[in-house]
Amino acid sequence: MRVECVGGVITDESGRLLLIQRGHEPGMGLWSIPGGRIEPGETDAHALVREMREETGLIVTCGPLLGAVERPGLGGAVVDIRDYRAVVTGGELAPGDDADAVRWVTAAEAAELETAGQLTGGLLETLRGWSVLP
Repeated sequence: MRVECVGGVITDESGRLLLIQRGHEPGMGLWSIPGGRIEPGETDAHALVREMREETGLIVTCGPLLGAVERPGLGGAVVDIRDYRAVVTGGELAPGDDADAVRWVTAAEAAELETAGQLTGGLLETLRGWSVLP
């Protein structure tokens, strides 16, 4: 079974990356970019805007596709995630829905999370490959 999802890559004016701490499996407790499942009838852009609002409290516009990754899901499912650049247009940053916490991190802080085993596996390498982080 394939599960179609979107993720939002958001950076602030200082180049810090927005991360959420996952509140549910898969990856509960790990830091990752916000996102989630595409609901029936939704476009990627609609799903991205909805998920960002639900998980971070922020209102965003969907930008260009950065790339796609596949991750193992629950019960042997394959999670197909399409990650988009997103731009904040409003709202107030606060964790919600599936996120236990939300924070801005520098590239160095993201690397520290990875070293500590607290970052979703492969995320830093992927974001560097897409030139999101140095």
